[in-house]
Formats: sequence, C-alpha cells, structure tokens
Amino acid sequence: MPNIVVAALYKFAKLPDYREMQNGLFNFCVTQGLNGTLLLAAEGINGTVAGTRAGIDALIIFLRADARLAGIEHKESYSDEMPFDRMKVRLKKEIVTLGVPGVDPNEKVGTYVDAKDWNALISDPDVVLIDTRNGYEYDIGTFRGAVDPHTTTFREFPAYIKKNLDPVKHKKIAMFCTGGIRCEKATSFMLEQGFKEVYHLQGGILKYLENIPVENSMWEGECFVFDQRISVGQGLKVGTHDQCFACRHPVSQDEKALPSYQAGISCLHCFDTLPQKTRARAVERQKQNELALKRGNSHIGVSQKKQTETQSES
Repeated sequence: MPNIVVAALYKFAKLPDYREMQNGLFNFCVTQGLNGTLLLAAEGINGTVAGTRAGIDALIIFLRADARLAGIEHKESYSDEMPFDRMKVRLKKEIVTLGVPGVDPNEKVGTYVDAKDWNALISDPDVVLIDTRNGYEYDIGTFRGAVDPHTTTFREFPAYIKKNLDPVKHKKIAMFCTGGIRCEKATSFMLEQGFKEVYHLQGGILKYLENIPVENSMWEGECFVFDQRISVGQGLKVGTHDQCFACRHPVSQDEKALPSYQAGISCLHCFDTLPQKTRARAVERQKQNELALKRGNSHIGVSQKKQTETQSES
C-alpha cells in the first residue's frame, strides 16, 4: 500500500486571528514532515497536505484542538511518492474566492444533503441542478441533468446566477462541487440573493463517489481532482485522464491521440490559443524533462508536483 497519505480539508470558521495562526501552523506541519498548501482567512481554513500516516493524524488532532475547528473533516487519498515539494501556509481574503463582499458561510448556508439522499433530491423535476465547478471540470464528468454555468473561475459564478436564475421562478436549487467548499459558499451567496430553498451535496462529489454503488449512481464520467491522480471515478478509483502541462486542462486518452497533443507542450484545448512565449517555455521545459529522464533523474516528477501544488479548488 502507498505510504504517503494525501489529506484534503476545509472548514468555514470565524478566525479573526488567522494571521497570528500562520507561523504556528506552518512550524507544526514542518516538524511533522508534511508538504502541501494550507490557506488561512478570517472565514476559515482550506488546503491539501501530504505526509506519513502519523503526520496527517497529528495535524488533524492539532487543528481540532482549536474549538473553532473541532468539527473539521478531511478526505484522504494515497500516493507512492510525495506529491508536493514543500510546505506553505498562505494568508488569503477568502479560503475559496467568490469575490462578493458580505457573503459569509459562517452566518448562513443552504441545506446539507447526504450522499445517500442526493439521488432523490436531484430526481425532483422542480429542482434546478447546478454544477458550481469550472468548465474544464464539467467537461469530463458531472451529474445527470446538471447545468453547466460555463465558468472559468469561481469568481464568475455570481454573475451567472444573477443573469440566469430568478428567486421567484426557480424555487429549488441544488448545487455540488468536488469536495463541498465551493457549493457551500455558493449557497450562502444565493440565500443573500433571495433564493429560499438551496441545497448542497455534503462532502461533495468525492463523498458521493466513495459511498454510492455504481449501479445506483447518477454520476456520469470522471471527476477532476486537484492532485496527481488528475481524475477519479466511482469508488474513487483513479481515472483515465492525463493533464496538459501548458494549459492544465484534463486530457482524455482519445485527445492524446490527436495531432494537437504534444506531451508537456500543448493539447486540443490550447493548441490554437497558447501564447508563443508560453509555448516556447513549454518546449524548453519538455526538453529538459526528457534529458533528465534519460539521465535517470526525477525532473519530470518535480515539474508535475509543482503543477499540482499551484492548483486548488477554486
């Protein structure tokens, strides 16, 4: 069994002293041999870290010792090698960026729906089912009947809601995302906009895929994840997608067979739009990767780690 545990965690909590928490949290993670990124803001904590079983367990105990984070939960995956190069604890205005002042999930959120009850909710013809993730995530998998807002970042979600949904006309709204953080914050925003019945999938898609048998599943495709697995399917089995290093869009096996795909350089989604400077850097980086591979070094692995480390559920 892989010896590296990868833990994704978040919790909305009032942390007015989040700046003072930074050094202590960073130092604790370093002493436990953990790598990854944790975000701290006045509204809570969010991030993904990796390390030994003992190190991850120690971090969860450390966080829960703060009464404000006592209920924090995390999701685990496993890796044969460390997916992150270093440990970072960053200070942010928001732990997931919506960009709308006054939206506070610590004050109000929609109704949590357990994975086992999700199918019944989204089968209701009166429910509008919205995928709060980005377009490239929707492209490789989503729930049956879900609406794609065609967003490239979570910041664009409020504009989509204001343009396309009406609290008077759309009575029941159900939303979901990868791990739960985006849809939870989205419900807070929608309640502020006057929507009354707003639901969100507790634990996100990952919790659903982990707990719902494939024969009962209403999920179609794979779920993009922000770590070295790239995508997962039912039961959280590692998916079939790779990722374009240049634009970071997930790439299917069929897309890898197209002329537009060049490993480390371009894919169908960026071949015609990639700036020349970006392409040139990608070509040079790929050359260095190939040379390192011939020498038996881990240059490619390090590059992939850095790419994964800069991503987050946003």
